[in-house]
Amino acid sequence: MPSTEALLRLTVSALMYATGETQSDLARGLRLSQGQVSRKQAGSDKGSSWTLGDLDRLSAHYGIPVPDLLCGADHAVSRLPTQRRAATVGGLQTTITP
Repeated sequence: MPSTEALLRLTVSALMYATGETQSDLARGLRLSQGQVSRKQAGSDKGSSWTLGDLDRLSAHYGIPVPDLLCGADHAVSRLPTQRRAATVGGLQTTITP
């Protein structure tokens, strides 16, 4: 069974894919640098883990309650508000702009 930290990294990756976001997009939304998001997602540096404060910001950014972020990637993506999802056009993923 993966660690909670590894599960959250997978969830963040799945949410980025489902929304069509890049690490730079997510970083802007969380008010972090792209490098910080990259290190948190890599999980290789001590001190570069997702924090409880980051969970709150991820929750606000994606419009998903914190507990849903910790229930796995499939669950979190299923809770993603429709307007946050990327559209698939001709087999290519594009972002939906309101």
